[in-house]
Order: sequence, then C-alpha cells, then structure tokens
Amino acid sequence: MTDIYYSSTRGGERGATASQAILKGLAEDGGLFMPDKIPALDISPAKMVGMTYREIAYEVMKLYLTDFTEDELKSCIASAYDSKFDTEEIAPLARADGAYYLELFHGSTIAFKDMALSILPHLMTVSARKNKADHTIVILTATSGDTGKAAMAGFADVEGTRIIVFYPKNGVSRVQELQMLTQKGENTSVVGISGNFDDAQNGVKKIFGDREFAKELAERGYQLSSANSINIGRLVPQIVYYVYAYVKLLEHGEIGEGEKINITVPTGNFGNILAAYLAKRMGLPVGTLLCASNDNKVLYDFFCTGVYDRRREFILTSSPSMDILISSNLERLIYLSSGCDAAKTKELMASLAGEGSYSVSDEMREQMSDFRGGFATQEENAAEIRRLYDKTGYLIDTHTGVASCVYRKYAAETGDKTKTVIASTASPYKFLKSVMEAVSGTEKGAADEFSLIPEMERVSGVPVPAAIRDLEAAAIRHDRQCSPEKMRETVSDILK
Repeated sequence: MTDIYYSSTRGGERGATASQAILKGLAEDGGLFMPDKIPALDISPAKMVGMTYREIAYEVMKLYLTDFTEDELKSCIASAYDSKFDTEEIAPLARADGAYYLELFHGSTIAFKDMALSILPHLMTVSARKNKADHTIVILTATSGDTGKAAMAGFADVEGTRIIVFYPKNGVSRVQELQMLTQKGENTSVVGISGNFDDAQNGVKKIFGDREFAKELAERGYQLSSANSINIGRLVPQIVYYVYAYVKLLEHGEIGEGEKINITVPTGNFGNILAAYLAKRMGLPVGTLLCASNDNKVLYDFFCTGVYDRRREFILTSSPSMDILISSNLERLIYLSSGCDAAKTKELMASLAGEGSYSVSDEMREQMSDFRGGFATQEENAAEIRRLYDKTGYLIDTHTGVASCVYRKYAAETGDKTKTVIASTASPYKFLKSVMEAVSGTEKGAADEFSLIPEMERVSGVPVPAAIRDLEAAAIRHDRQCSPEKMRETVSDILK
C-alpha cells in the first residue's frame, strides 16, 4: 500500500503525514489538508458483502491514514463504533417511498456528526503519541448546532485535550443548545456568540491564522487543533458510510454489482457531500451527487452559475445546521477541480475573503459535473416531511426533509430513476417543534419543545432516544457568551 501525504490546498505546507495533518487540523497558511492522491478501493464492494461497519471502516480508512499501524487504526475504530450507537448496524438504511434513507443519527448525540466525531478523539490521541506532542491539544470548533455537542461528547475528559466550542446564540434549536450547555467534562467549554455560524467559523479560522497567539499559547503549553470538517480526520471517516450503504444495498439485493446509485445530501459546510464525492473518486459506483440547500442557497447558485457569492441575506430556518453562507469544505472541491492548483485555490479564497465572491472557469465547472444543486424553501421542507409521513409513516427531521424534497424535485424534472441514497443527518427528536409543526400543519406557538416528546413518540413509533430523555433534567454547566470580536480574548481567558 502506497504512503499518502497531505498538502495544503493553498500551497503553504506539503508532505505532512496523516497523523500530522490530523493533529494540526488546519494548515498554517489557512488552507485545508488534502491527500496527494485519492486512493482507489483495493477491495470491491461485492467482496465487502457480509462485512460489519467496523470492518468496512478499516478497509476505507487504511487507504488514507497510511502512517497508522493496523493495530492502531483497528483499535480507534473499535473504540468509536461500539455501544455508543443504539444499533449494531451503526448506520442502517430505511426504505421509504422508493428512496433509501441512510440513518446517520444512531450515535450518542443523535446527529450524523457522531459518525466521525466518535473516532476523531482516538485518531487525535494516537497522532499526538506518534508525533511526540507534549502540549495540551486545544480543540477549537465552531458549530451550527451538531458538531459542537458531538465533538464535546467525543473529547470529554480525554487526557491531554481541552475543547472550546463557539455557537450562534440564537441560531440553533433549543435541543441542540441544551445538549451543549449541559455537556459534562472538566475539559469542555461552550460559548454562545452574538452572531451567526459564519461569524463563529470566521472567528475560529482567524484564531488559527494568528501566529502571535499560537506562540503565546505554545508558551503556555497549548497547541490548537480542530474538530470541524476542515480536519481531514473528520472527513475520512465520513467516506465510510457511503461505501457501507452501497455494500448493504448489494447485500440486500436492492442493486446489482456495479450498478450506479445517486446520493442526495443536505448540505451546509459541504464536508458530508464531499465525502460522497471522494467515495466516487475511489471507485464506488455513484452517478449524480445532489447537493441540497435550504433558503440559504449559496451552493445551489454556485452549481448553477459557477459564481460563489456570500453577499446575501442570512436566513434563519428550521434546518439550522445548514444555515451557512461560507461552505469551508468547498475549498477542497475547488482545489481538486483546478487540477490541484494551490495558487489558483489561494487566489479564489482570497477573493471570497476580500470581495465576498469568486467565479470558477468553465473547465473547473466541467470537473464538478458530478454535482447538481437543488434547494427547498421552508414551506417545501415542511410539506415534504408531512407528505412522506402521511404516505409511509416514516418521520424525518428538517435537514433530511430538505434533501428528500430536492431528490423528489430532481427525479420529477429529469425522469432519472437511478436508485438514490438520501443522507438522513439527524433524528427528528432533535428538531421536535419544527417536525411536529410540519406533521400537524399547525403552529405550536410558544410550546416548550419537551412537551412535544410524547406526541412525537406516538407519531413516529420510535422510542425517545437517551440523548433526549436525559436532557430535560440535566444541569446547565456552561453560560459564557461573547461577541465575535472577543473570541480570541475568550479563548485566552478559558485557558488561564
């Protein structure tokens, strides 16, 4: 097996090992680490039939994390995908109305971020050991709702780490917020900012790019890293579940060997759909990748026009984890589509930072032809949740609703009958009020979200997840707030 090395999308760093890239999170020049080549699957999906999720995870991840020994990687996988998940399958497929919903929410925080953030702390601690890191690793993360809780749950009380999460104070669901504010762990900190997710994400990136602050922290015994999907250690585990889904469809006789599937992903920061694209580049038989946006349709407009423009109104929706105008992982697709031209990528990212927009060439757009954009309005999303429930009894959350709606519109417009996997990214319990309003067709007013739990349990037929059941009585442990301008100061204060 060939060794894979990682370089910055902006050209400033080259030749990092997987463990070095995981440990750093973000390259020193602000770029994102990418492998020097995308490895091909060395075992066909047909040969994976009968394998467990853990076994498939090893077959995929070993191709990228080439400086991890077999024992190290298998130990990380075994520690991650265990009884924290409420099903042995880890990521089961549910068939409803002709599509296959890949349920990525069976982990401890009932959102898809568990799939990668269950393993990242283990990859991080092995990486620290390999590189003889003697500083405390400070995980600095911005969240649009789910990453923060999943990251804190993963890193809580992990020796040699601290974790600080910034989230938009008024931009997440009440369940998402309480999941973060009640998080245990002596090494965890949560800060609500008076801004939106893009403000939080930009603030975190600014801190990472602050060399003077990095030096100051190093003198205090700290080293910054990230649990966001900018970390390659987040992205690689996400490739696994698309391969797993294909293998399961094969295993259950839903598709034939080599038959192409389409994949639809509700998309905010672009990491989840990028993982599906990487699976395709590795040889998984995938046709169209449907990038589903909500009313913040910056990605839809990009795939339609080739122009990425963040200069627009930021809309708060019922799918808050997608309320994003700067999709960080798109930089990786830009890099790949330019033929791995780091200078070009750097130029476009500078334009985004300075002017608020950039345009890609026709040649680059051609390289992105696997993608197709779609969007669903707030009203269309609610209507799709209700339609699917009324027709099949299957209940989905507000992010999966966007993806499901975009898939139905695409199929109707194109007549494409290719079997489709829809990434189902959160349990409907995580967005109780919005989902129950969609199903009933009526506003729930100022109703406390928790009062809707019995109704959702009855409607869905799915028992209340432990993550929700334990939340109502949990004590608030975090109450910090700051403005986006004070994020660096807040980090410094937390680490005193």
